[in-house]
Amino acid sequence: MYRYHALGGASLLVLGSALALVPSAAEAQTALPAVTVEAPRATAARPAARKPAVRSSARTQARPPSANPAPAASLTAGITPSVARALLYQAPTGQTETTIDRSQFENRPAFSVADVLRESPGISVKQGNGPRDIGISIRGSNARNGFGIRNLVIFDDGFPVTQPDGLSRSDLIDPKAYAAIDVIRGPSSALYGNYATGGALNFRTRPGRTIDGVEYGVEGGSFGYLNNYLAAGKKVGNFEYSLFASDARGDGFIGNSWFNTQTVNFLGTLHATPDDRFTVKFINNNLDTRLPLRYTLDQFYQNPFQQGCTTGGAAATARGCATVPLFNNGFNGLTTPQTATQAGLGRDDRRTIVGGRWEHDFDNTTTWRNQFVFDDRNINQPTGGTSTIGDFPSYNYMSDVTKRGEIFGLESTTYFGAFYNTLTASSDSRFVMPGGNATLGRLQSNSWSNTTNYGVRAREELKLTSSLTAVAGIGWETTNLNGLNTIYKNQRTGAANVPPVMIDADKQFQNLAPELALLYRLNSEWQFRARAATGYGTPQVGNLFVIASGENGNNTQLRTQKNIGYDVGFDWTPNNTLKFSATGFYEFFKDELVTQATPAGAPNTSYTFNAPRSEHRGVELAADWKFYPGWRFTAAYTYLDQYYTEYVEQITNATSGTTFSFNRAGNKIPGISPHELTARLGYEQMWGPLAGLGAFVEVQWKDSFYMDNANLRKAPGYELVNLNVHYKTDLQSDYFKSLSMYVEVRNVFDRTYVASANNIGNSVTAGGLQGLSSTGSIYAGSPRAFMAGMKLAFK
Repeated sequence: MYRYHALGGASLLVLGSALALVPSAAEAQTALPAVTVEAPRATAARPAARKPAVRSSARTQARPPSANPAPAASLTAGITPSVARALLYQAPTGQTETTIDRSQFENRPAFSVADVLRESPGISVKQGNGPRDIGISIRGSNARNGFGIRNLVIFDDGFPVTQPDGLSRSDLIDPKAYAAIDVIRGPSSALYGNYATGGALNFRTRPGRTIDGVEYGVEGGSFGYLNNYLAAGKKVGNFEYSLFASDARGDGFIGNSWFNTQTVNFLGTLHATPDDRFTVKFINNNLDTRLPLRYTLDQFYQNPFQQGCTTGGAAATARGCATVPLFNNGFNGLTTPQTATQAGLGRDDRRTIVGGRWEHDFDNTTTWRNQFVFDDRNINQPTGGTSTIGDFPSYNYMSDVTKRGEIFGLESTTYFGAFYNTLTASSDSRFVMPGGNATLGRLQSNSWSNTTNYGVRAREELKLTSSLTAVAGIGWETTNLNGLNTIYKNQRTGAANVPPVMIDADKQFQNLAPELALLYRLNSEWQFRARAATGYGTPQVGNLFVIASGENGNNTQLRTQKNIGYDVGFDWTPNNTLKFSATGFYEFFKDELVTQATPAGAPNTSYTFNAPRSEHRGVELAADWKFYPGWRFTAAYTYLDQYYTEYVEQITNATSGTTFSFNRAGNKIPGISPHELTARLGYEQMWGPLAGLGAFVEVQWKDSFYMDNANLRKAPGYELVNLNVHYKTDLQSDYFKSLSMYVEVRNVFDRTYVASANNIGNSVTAGGLQGLSSTGSIYAGSPRAFMAGMKLAFK
């Protein structure tokens, strides 16, 4: 694994374009070829004389081209202010992080982020509600969420793609667009603000100069999968751009899961003057997909891929098909159970992001940045008994200053910024009627909401000695939640109509997040890091309107979840063939926001509550060993041990109305797999007539985990084996540059496994005995699949 870092300056893209590659200080890896930093040029408005300690020369190496960089060069030497700020999104000093570079997924069919993020320790993925809707968890942060991504912040070339309410979705991510993915682990609200309790991800598109022309690729395989994609990029004078577009579609391996999705991702940067850089970002994704219902574990064992589930009734039940009750007249009265195929369940969504960034160098020591992002999420989602239809436009503005200089003769990097973001949304929930094609009935409810966050953050990195760097940071933020939920219950009961029920909410949260870290390089082989940091995440407006029974009600007592985490780790790089990293962490949560399924038949599928106290601890290991010419072994392992230390759950018997209390202290938190491992052994032919030919075998292991708070039911673990053969050759032509081809067999031994298991609730009998709700929770993973692809690069 390598580290990519975008280098700034008068002639380099900043933050997202990643024009230069620099090994990370956080997890030492084999150095890439020599990289240079070009310092801003002196102009009439900018005196040429600068302090040598804070300015890189015209062609100064950012890192020596050695696997064992000198201590001074490996920490902060030769870095401009814009580069220092860019690294905050890629490898913040003292933070545990991993960068997954393109070489690790370029020669394989990478359909979604699930195919690439497993290369990092601390990461867990599960299938969400759609082909590329992947639940991404850092240290278990999002494992308990039913859909989308929570508890971590996501950036694309430094532009935020997490909306102000904390929701991210991976539908808009096609891995083929990216040069690298930075995985930043641990509480990070001091630097990234609200919802960064687990960490952050930064996806970096391929720089235009590395594409230098046009590339066309196509891949396809089992279950009707086909993806046509195009990449174009160039650096012309002071302007550089990269454009990616893809069209992916398939039938899906589960009944009612066909999809059709298009993605466009553009990045362009203009160096208007030696002191000013303007960057534009555009992302658009259209998604049209059918959606299966989630299964109970018993249904999964009987019919994992939901085959033959085109009709409902007793026959569907006998086949192990999941069904959903739909009101016959679209609003009330008798219901008819229908399968997902019968009802026509699915999603028809669009996501559009437009961003702009202006960076100005006051001098060779100070850079000012202003960034604005417009992010619109438009949804139409008949995913069950109701369909959500709405528009979620948001605006995000930030401004910051980064200064490189000296404090008491010590090299210093100072960062200070302010930010404001807001999301105002209105959405309707309508009943789905029987008859197919997700026919909509009457309005069930309307939700209006506004989420606003604003605050400031500051950070200081101080190089105490040539080997020791200290970091201190703090963030302060105010969050305002306003909402009105209107539930229409005007069904006819006798001769009277029931008036609508209106529930409103108006809450404000203020949060403070400090951070301290130390980074110490003992010598060229050993680097140690220690960190204490905090995170926070406020509820979403929608959480305030659903109570434990799944009914609409007042849940405004929810509090901000907070965590404080301690990391200790080391990186060992004895030579340019071996890299090993280990991190141990212990995090203490207060008022952790936990989302789990509601009882079957409830109008809402999930609700959120605060678990007063819990503890999360674990170990993360990463290894990269080139033990013989052409051979390479990589591994990423995560151990998680997470449990409640204070939480009493109240469960009411549906028949008697009696409420029982159950102490969950000591119970494992559901959704958390204690062991996960991804290991790969590969070979690349480096010379001779077969140069460019390679292959690898990959093993993925995920341990079983509890699905409920009472720890009564576990989702089964699995082990998968994947095989890949690939070939790349340069073409001696006036028009073509290279040709790449690959073939991959996934799940070689055709294991049937659980790719996603949402948390389920517990029930209780009239006598106080605990049981399990019958709510659907599970999606099966893909059976054995064959995939192949090719890519042709044009000059």
